[in-house]
Amino acid sequence: MDKMDKITKICSIIFILFLTVPGSGRSEGLEFYELEAGFKNFIQCELTRTDAENHFKGKNFDVTMVSLFDVTRELDITILTGTVKCDVQGQSRTLYVAMGLRELAGKKVVSYFTVRYKDFRILATELIRYPYKERCPWTRYWINPA
Repeated sequence: MDKMDKITKICSIIFILFLTVPGSGRSEGLEFYELEAGFKNFIQCELTRTDAENHFKGKNFDVTMVSLFDVTRELDITILTGTVKCDVQGQSRTLYVAMGLRELAGKKVVSYFTVRYKDFRILATELIRYPYKERCPWTRYWINPA
């Protein structure tokens, strides 16, 4: 076997390992993309369909950016944290969001949801204090093709 065959074989093995090792590669990136897309759409819905004006003392606002910062898992809860930037009558405001997703009958549902003015570190036990009454169902914003 010549040197080029050895290099090709080694590269092939590394590529196969990269695709099959849990927690690496495309599946993790795809899951984050799905969560990010659902998060952005869910937050847009939540802020425009509910009493979000309470966050801005009744002033008109436009959502200018939604950003997912982190995805963590604690027991059976997937915790998403991020920010929402809004234009409130010409002034920029930032809200910090944390939500908990759970599996229910094979579908992801929002179980917990909170919005704050200041950044925070969220733990599942703290988030559980904010149960979510479904207004914007998670399944509407990301359809699993499988």
